[in-house]
Amino acid sequence: MFLHLLGHMVGATTWKTNPDPNVQQTINQMLDNKFMFMGATQTLAGHHDGYGYASALALLFFAIILWIVSSADANTNAMSSKIILVTSFVLLLWGIDELIFFFPFAASFSIISSALGFYSLTLLKKVS
Repeated sequence: MFLHLLGHMVGATTWKTNPDPNVQQTINQMLDNKFMFMGATQTLAGHHDGYGYASALALLFFAIILWIVSSADANTNAMSSKIILVTSFVLLLWGIDELIFFFPFAASFSIISSALGFYSLTLLKKVS
C-alpha cells in the first residue's frame, strides 16, 4: 500500500505537463476554465487535484489500518478479522475501479493488497 501511495503521489503532483501537444492542450483547458460548483469557483484541474490528494489520504489510511491490525493476537483476533475483511473488500472494489477507469499497474497494488488481506484471514483463523 505504501508503494501504491508513493506512485499515486508522484502521479498526482506531476500530471500537469505532458509531451503530447493534444494532451497538454486538454490539461491547459482544465487549468484555465473556471466555473461555479456548489458555491465555489473551481477548475476541472482543481477537482482532479482534490480527488488525487483525497485518494492519497485514503491509501495512507488503508496502509496504517492494515499495519495496526497486523499485530493481531488471540485477544484482538475477532476485531482485527472484521477490519481486515472490510478493508480487503473495499480494496478489491478499489482495484476494480482502477481497472475500469485508470490502468492495470495501479489496480494490481489494490488487488494484491486485497488478496493478501483475505489470505491473512485464513491465517488468523488458524490462530484462534
